[in-house]
Amino acid sequence: MSIDAGAAEARFHAYTELARKNGVDDALVIETSKVHTAPWVRMKCQFGCSGYGETLCCPPHTPTPEQMRTILDSYTYGILLHAHWRKDYRTVDRFNETLIDLERTIFLDGYYKAWTLGSGPCDRCKECNIGGSCLHPDRARPSMEGCGIDVFKTVREQELPIHVLKNHREERNMYGLVLVD
Repeated sequence: MSIDAGAAEARFHAYTELARKNGVDDALVIETSKVHTAPWVRMKCQFGCSGYGETLCCPPHTPTPEQMRTILDSYTYGILLHAHWRKDYRTVDRFNETLIDLERTIFLDGYYKAWTLGSGPCDRCKECNIGGSCLHPDRARPSMEGCGIDVFKTVREQELPIHVLKNHREERNMYGLVLVD
């Protein structure tokens, strides 16, 4: 970790601790230059996910990998959050709520650029208002992969657990990212 990253870890320590107190297993301050984007990630959404185009938080309504790289480059740090999926589909919802609450806390503490990328597709509404504006812009966020972030490469470089699931019964690892400066 660079000297600046060490200072950032200390500066954002209260937020990583708050995340852990709210059920997050790991919370790491990372430099946004270590968050990887790739065009193939969006292609996997388009040709591998039944949710493609179904919500405003999924491609093609989300930033492209190139746009996401530009957004990431406008920040210096992010807090990478990890939680184990505990065979309960509400776990993802709770994890994403924790991310949004953390973003709000950070924002209210004066970090006006705070913004979150969640885990998995948005399912806030029974049916997304795809032809108009998001009905929950204060709480809905796109996923990291939905914005072209190579989650596997990003988290593996941080020595966090992730693996390809062979079936739906396997424990999953969920990731989110709160961008902050």
